[in-house]
Amino acid sequence: MTTSFLRIAVVLGLLTAVGPFAIDMYLPALPTIGEDLNAGTVPVQMSLLVFFLSMGFAQIIVGPISDMVGRKAPLYMGLGLFIIGSIGSALAGSIETLIAFRFLQGLGASAGMVVPRAVVRDLHTGTEAARLMSMLMLVFSISPILAPLTGSLIIEALGWRSVFWSVTVAALLAVFLLATSLKETRPVEERRGSSLRSALAGYRFLMGDRKFLGLTLIGGFGISSFFVYLSNSSFVLINHYGLSPSLYSVFFSLNAVAFFAMSQLTGVLTERFGLRRVVRVAVASYATVMVAMLAVMMAGQQSLWVLASFLFVGYGFLGLVIPTTSVLAMDDHGTIAGTASALMGTLHFATGATAMAVSGLFFDGRPLPMVISIATCAVLALALTQLTLGRAGDAERAPAE
Repeated sequence: MTTSFLRIAVVLGLLTAVGPFAIDMYLPALPTIGEDLNAGTVPVQMSLLVFFLSMGFAQIIVGPISDMVGRKAPLYMGLGLFIIGSIGSALAGSIETLIAFRFLQGLGASAGMVVPRAVVRDLHTGTEAARLMSMLMLVFSISPILAPLTGSLIIEALGWRSVFWSVTVAALLAVFLLATSLKETRPVEERRGSSLRSALAGYRFLMGDRKFLGLTLIGGFGISSFFVYLSNSSFVLINHYGLSPSLYSVFFSLNAVAFFAMSQLTGVLTERFGLRRVVRVAVASYATVMVAMLAVMMAGQQSLWVLASFLFVGYGFLGLVIPTTSVLAMDDHGTIAGTASALMGTLHFATGATAMAVSGLFFDGRPLPMVISIATCAVLALALTQLTLGRAGDAERAPAE
């Protein structure tokens, strides 16, 4: 593995992590923000939901722009908006103001979500793309592993507003890395055929591509289960199980460790077994664990250690699902990689936001409603895998795909 390969993975990983960092550092602060701004649980969760919505749906615009003008310019613009949104959130005097600036922050974060996937596709396909994607996710893992714990320490020492000053500094670092360590991967000659009309044509084509949509939604429902956990876990673990914000951060980080540790096996497994087979086995294992967790908890075993153990194993298998479905979905769409990445990201976040909103309707502070939502997402991912990729013996592609 070359130095250049590792450098690109580090830069792309950090660019991708800026937005999620603003989520994960923020989670331990949710109960405190409600108290400080005199807001209930629903408005506080809304400040998280609008970030997801704006970060998700803005990708539909940013992706085609990156095909038209190159990959770096949208990243600069996105980081600028993110910095403005972060400063506004830090200074917010009401929950309404916080929600508004979180929306702007999410718009900026969208570039860091969609463009790095397009850069990966610009540079590699197949197993090499899966290897780079897994490396990117290793760097990206610093956010859910360290951010909640860092956030809880910062919140305890300096208050919740300091979280937003911290992510402002992280975004400024990302600007520096973008300027010094990443070359443009979309040459001028490849941009000439990209326009608003071609973007719309690309979206129409992708929306009719059963394989692309199926693989995207498999990953989307997998991510949705994690989004449900994101939006509910602080209330379940802190309020229901009585954990301190710091201990909550440790429990949250354990799932991230499992996810990203398993994702590092992506390159080895896909090289040996092929992308399709890895997706099928990983989704089936992930769904089995989550359904087993639901069955055990419905039987009355609802201790924190039962919940934590099942989530650790289940999200480990999910770490194989996300990079493989992303690479396999985009393999055939190199000429419109930005547009394909944008539609993928938008559908991921739209699915996740819907799952968060629906689970929120039934959330009562106890773990079971959250677990039901997580298991439902896993079962839907498994059903889509069967519809999209068929059974194990159906048209298996070579491992070099």
